[in-house]
Amino acid sequence: MSAEPPHSDGSVSDDYLHSDNDVTMWGNLTSVMMQRAARLTVDATPEPAVAGRTLTVKGKLTRADRENLRYSGYQGQKVVLQFRADGAGAYKAVKTITSGAGGALSTTTKATKSGSCRFVFAGTATTGTAQAAADHVKVTRH
Repeated sequence: MSAEPPHSDGSVSDDYLHSDNDVTMWGNLTSVMMQRAARLTVDATPEPAVAGRTLTVKGKLTRADRENLRYSGYQGQKVVLQFRADGAGAYKAVKTITSGAGGALSTTTKATKSGSCRFVFAGTATTGTAQAAADHVKVTRH
């Protein structure tokens, strides 16, 4: 990155940076906020599920680890389990759980009807939001 004169009068500003790949930043550069990327997975079992029986939903919350250049488990974070019945328009919150060791997520709920479930993470000041790809579960009556 280079500091270049941003003004036609040749004045230089401490609040201006321009990189070699044509990214220009203006403003109070001492307060630029960067968030780590987050990822979520989800898997509901058993499939198919029997109506009225327990459905176990597991997953993992991870976030970018800049030091190791990989994603690592993100423990102690609130994650919402959501469900959308087949034919319904929107997901609805089922429950909120907290990620465990290594970012592990695990909860149970009663299987009532076929549909899709997913985990959603609202993010933090240091980590962005994430939403798992939906896992469809077929629920049978027997």
